[in-house]
Amino acid sequence: MARKRIAIDMDGVMADIVSHYIDWYAKRTGELVPVERLNGMPEPTGFPNGELIREFLHTPGFFRTAPVMPGSQEAVKALMEEYEVFIVSAAVEFPQSLSEKVEWLNEHFPFISWKNMVFCGLKTIVQADYMIDDYDKNLRYFNGERLLFSQPHNANYTEYNRFDNWEQIAAFFAKQAVPLAS
Repeated sequence: MARKRIAIDMDGVMADIVSHYIDWYAKRTGELVPVERLNGMPEPTGFPNGELIREFLHTPGFFRTAPVMPGSQEAVKALMEEYEVFIVSAAVEFPQSLSEKVEWLNEHFPFISWKNMVFCGLKTIVQADYMIDDYDKNLRYFNGERLLFSQPHNANYTEYNRFDNWEQIAAFFAKQAVPLAS
C-alpha cells in the first residue's frame, strides 16, 4: 500500500516569516509593529511602510535567516516516518530565495532529501493527499485535504481546517494513522 503524501509549505509554516518581517522592520525603522496589528491584513499592508516589507523579499539573506517555526522540525521528522512528505515552496517569484531556501532547509531540516523539495511558481500543479499552507491562493485549488496554518494574514479565513501550531498538526495526523494489519 502506498504511503499518503503531505505537501508542506515553507514560509509561514516551517519558517516563521511573520516574526522575521517584524524583526527586520524594527531593525530598519526602529518601530516594533505588534503582531496583532497584522491580523486580517495582507502581509505588507499591516506595516506602516509596506514597500519596505516588499523590499525585504528581494534582499539577499532574508529567506536564509528566517527563524524556524517552533515544533516544526520534530513534527516533520515524525510525519516522514508514516507519510511521503514534500516541501512545496513558491520560490521563483523571488529568484534569490531559491538557493536561500535550499540552504535553509539543509541547515534546519537536514533529514529532508533534495528529492522531496519542490520549488515552483503556482502550487496548482501539486498533487498530494494533504496540503499544509498559510495561503488561500494555494489551498483553494488543491484537491486533497486542506490544512490552514494560522498566520495573521489569514485570520479571517473560515473555510479550512485551521491549525495554530505544529503540536496541533501532529495531533491531527496522529488521529489519521491507520494501524497496520498484523
